[in-house]
Amino acid sequence: MFWIPTLYFAQGIPYFIVNNISVLMLAKMGVPNGQMALFTSLLYLPWMIKPFWSPFIDIVKTKRWWILAMQLVMSAAFILLTLTVPAPDATTIASGQTPISLFYITLMLFVVTAFASATHDIAADGFYMLALTQSQQAAWVGWRSTFYRLASIFGQGVLVWIAGTIEKESDDIPMSWRITLLVTALLFSSITIYHTFFIPRPASDTSVIATEGETVNATTIFSEFARTFKTYFTKPGVLLAIVFMLLYRLPEAFLIKMCTPFLVAAQEKGGLGLSTQDVGWIYGGVGVFFLTAGGILGGTYASKLGLKKSLWMMAGFMTLPCATFVYLSMFQPTNILAICASLAIEQFGYGFGFTAYMLYMMYFSEGEFKTSHYAICTAFMAASMLLPGMVAGYIQEAIGYSNFFLMVMACCIATLVVTYFVDRKIDPNYGKK
Repeated sequence: MFWIPTLYFAQGIPYFIVNNISVLMLAKMGVPNGQMALFTSLLYLPWMIKPFWSPFIDIVKTKRWWILAMQLVMSAAFILLTLTVPAPDATTIASGQTPISLFYITLMLFVVTAFASATHDIAADGFYMLALTQSQQAAWVGWRSTFYRLASIFGQGVLVWIAGTIEKESDDIPMSWRITLLVTALLFSSITIYHTFFIPRPASDTSVIATEGETVNATTIFSEFARTFKTYFTKPGVLLAIVFMLLYRLPEAFLIKMCTPFLVAAQEKGGLGLSTQDVGWIYGGVGVFFLTAGGILGGTYASKLGLKKSLWMMAGFMTLPCATFVYLSMFQPTNILAICASLAIEQFGYGFGFTAYMLYMMYFSEGEFKTSHYAICTAFMAASMLLPGMVAGYIQEAIGYSNFFLMVMACCIATLVVTYFVDRKIDPNYGKK
């Protein structure tokens, strides 16, 4: 109780800062959508390639050492972000043409945070399995996921609301984000200091080198590392599995980069004209609640019917977010209840439909190297978000918000096509209670 909640809260904060806060901050600072989406999509890269260095977390030092070292790096990065966020003038911001070159230092610090966060994920998940028995792991998994969700609420809700409130009171957008990042830096630094004293030191948490000898074990690790990849890419149906992992979320990959800029863009530019404060409480409160509800109900539904029988229903629910934004961009409602209801549907549809994706990755990872193969699957998951996201902003700038969301809706065809082919290969009994 003294370390699991805070560890997984700390795991979530940098992920949401890098992948969500960065998008909204650059959009509010007036960076064009094309450049904003390109550069923030590249921040997914560390999570995409983390399987390539995950074995080295076992080779040198303990998992506890890696956790504390990465938290120290991220604390320093957050402090430096507070000091280096640029302050373009109000006229430049209003023009929507703020040069991305102003944010190179900021982006580099986000890159450092992303690599440290991805490494922290590997170490924290490994430490969880080392420090707890199997029965304890099962008993605490609910706390683990709950506090990761709370990090989502904090990152997408509380921090955005703080930035919006300061912006409303001071009419100074750069200052609002500097103060928001300062709050993050102080909180994360406090958690790092706390963990220095309260994360346990289990006897099983040793490095491979320390346990069995440097030369032999390094060679063994590299050999097993190569065999892990070889067995993954020689699995039956691997090509279809990769295509599914890359295309099932194609609509969402385009959508996720443009939904927040759309919400805060002025009505005359095709957006909804919401304040930063409104986006904070809608997504951080209403959104996270319905996302969680969708995920829980999706898991319950899949456990009763199995992956095969639930797959089509979940693929259908993945189209709801697209339909929601088509409606919002075409009618541009100003009623806050209508907007809240639409975003609740969007988040519920995503939470419910994403369950099938997670289950399929677990299904395909079954076998000798289950953990490593699942990590490779998560790399393809990150790639599925990175590649479309890089061009999403440029497409939106070329065709406008309304046409962009219609294009995203058309991409749902890819989701349904790969679902059709994968459905034919799934074991009917997988996932049932």
